[in-house]
Amino acid sequence: MLPIKDNVPTRRFPYVTIGLIVANFAIWIFYELPNQNHAVDQLAFHPCEVEHTCHAIGQGWIITAFTSMFMHAGWLHILGNMLFLWIFGNNVEDAMGPVKFLIFYVLAGLAALFLQSVITITTGAAVDATVPFLGASGAISGVLGAYFVLLPRASVLTLVFFFLPIMIPAWVFLVLWFGLQLISSSAALQHPQSGGGVAFFAHIGGFVFGLLTVRFFKTRSWVAPAYR
Repeated sequence: MLPIKDNVPTRRFPYVTIGLIVANFAIWIFYELPNQNHAVDQLAFHPCEVEHTCHAIGQGWIITAFTSMFMHAGWLHILGNMLFLWIFGNNVEDAMGPVKFLIFYVLAGLAALFLQSVITITTGAAVDATVPFLGASGAISGVLGAYFVLLPRASVLTLVFFFLPIMIPAWVFLVLWFGLQLISSSAALQHPQSGGGVAFFAHIGGFVFGLLTVRFFKTRSWVAPAYR
């Protein structure tokens, strides 16, 4: 399923959402593309550094815990992430305000990275901890969790089977999305190669963080807007 748009208008311009999208594309185009291997070594997160089973590969895990949220592995990776961020992020930013939304986004990314790192270190082989983590999907998963709480009755225009456009209730779309992450993460635990390099536990960690914390970030005056 591929979301195209939702039916929820925003009351204010989504400066942070657009800023995050611009920052991600700028880093991808101007920093990663010219020398992607070097860029990943420098700014992606390597869990083995946390448990000191490998030498510091790039800027160190405290820095790369943040920078890895703006790194991507390919065009499909960044285009998919930015599509989700645009569709769901502008409404969550509208509910939180720009400052709270930016803090929420970063914390969701850190929560996602934490869960994925714990799972990798405790259940994977030593070599798994040397594989770099990168991508905005953990933080964006937090946005999806927040959207689920804030706007469950919204509708999302979705391409089913990548060619059939259907309006789906947001809560249905997000339940199906989260269910897919649970199924895929279970399969990845049993057969690590089946994950294809996707950090499914980061998606779960970010989404659950969004579910549990959104009410602390939502502005008191916000009420759900009338749907189109």
